[in-house]
Formats: sequence, structure tokens, C-alpha cells
Amino acid sequence: MDKKKIIIAIDGHSSCGKSTMAKDLAKTIGYAYIDSGAMYRAITLYSLENKLFHGNELDSDGLKKELKNIHVSFRFNPEAGRSETYLNGRNVEKEIRSMEVADKVSIIAAIGFIREEMVCQQQAMGKEKGIVMDGRDVGTVVFPDSELKIFVTASPEIRAQRRLDELKVKGEEASFEEVLNNLKTRDYIDSTRKDGPLKQADDALVLDNSHLTIEEQNKKLLDWYRARV
Repeated sequence: MDKKKIIIAIDGHSSCGKSTMAKDLAKTIGYAYIDSGAMYRAITLYSLENKLFHGNELDSDGLKKELKNIHVSFRFNPEAGRSETYLNGRNVEKEIRSMEVADKVSIIAAIGFIREEMVCQQQAMGKEKGIVMDGRDVGTVVFPDSELKIFVTASPEIRAQRRLDELKVKGEEASFEEVLNNLKTRDYIDSTRKDGPLKQADDALVLDNSHLTIEEQNKKLLDWYRARV
């Protein structure tokens, strides 16, 4: 008998490794992976490239007018073995992971009309089920009825070190303090915004991966998935 397909919603703080674990789980169980955070990052990149930011001030009226010209999609890259983010047909997977985008993405993600549009698109992607999606409000707003909800957390210092290591691999310069402050600021904005704030769903399983190996983490997720289906 075929296992029924479900929706797996993974929420949590910045730099907890949500995307990596969601990708690994999706690959293992043969589900589609959707990185909801990448959608907000792509809109942030568009806003930066089109001079809609003036310092930390965003021209939200300008962005609202531009929204119809912004198309975010995902395409599977067989060589990399993962889905990559496309902005208006251009692969922006590398650009959206920069510190410049990380500094501004929480501002974009707090805007009501942006969240409304993204939630509509994300819900459309989940109609057939069989997906793993990660983000900030997937289990609370996008798919409140999802069969498996996971909330991921880790200490800010451990998350900052992980993020710093990632940036170094990419050849980007940043200090530990700069990355830690960026994470704490994003945590605050994400948790206190009016629309779709980051919070743990009542029925979510909590995964604190501060001291887990990737293998231990992946095993726990797979066990939870098997228990649900």
C-alpha cells in the first residue's frame, strides 16, 4: 500500500540549518522541497538591484507597483542535486545568500502585501501535498493543517558561527559580532512583526540542533516522518 503524501512544515530561527535539513529530508523521502525564505530573499535582491532601498528605508509603494514584474520560481539542478531559486528567469541562488540580502530580508518579509502574495503562491505549490517547506510561518500561517510541523532552534552564538563559516567558504568577509548582531536583529523583527510572525505552532515538534550532528538530526526527522505516515 502506498504511503499517503503529507505536507511537512519546518519553521525556526535564522541559520538553524532549516534549508539543509529540509532538502535532505525531501530527497530521502522523494518529496518536492520549497524554500519559502528564498522567495523573500529574491524579492529583497530585486529591491536592492532596482534601488528601492535607501539605507534601511524601503520604497514600499514602489515595490507594490513592481510586484507584478517579480516572478520567483524553483528549478531542480540535477548536477547540484537540489532546487535553485530563479528571479525572472535568472538563477540567483548565490546572490540571495549574501550578507547584503541577509541584512534587508526581514524588512521585506514584514510587509503585509508581500506576505499575502507569497503565502498564496506557497499554498498553490502545496495543493498536491508531498512537499517539505521551510520558513518562519509555514506551520502557523501557510499550512496550519500540515500533518508534520517541526520547529528548529539553536543558540544565537552557535547559529552565528555556522553562518560565519558559510560566508567564509563563499569568500565573503564578515566578523562574528556582525553576523551575531544580524541574527539577533532578524530574530527580533521576525518574532515581533504583525503579519506571519515567527512562532512555534502548538502542535509542532521542537528540534534544538545546537549539539546534534547532521546525521543525528536527519535520523530524528526521518523517524518523525515515518511515525506520521
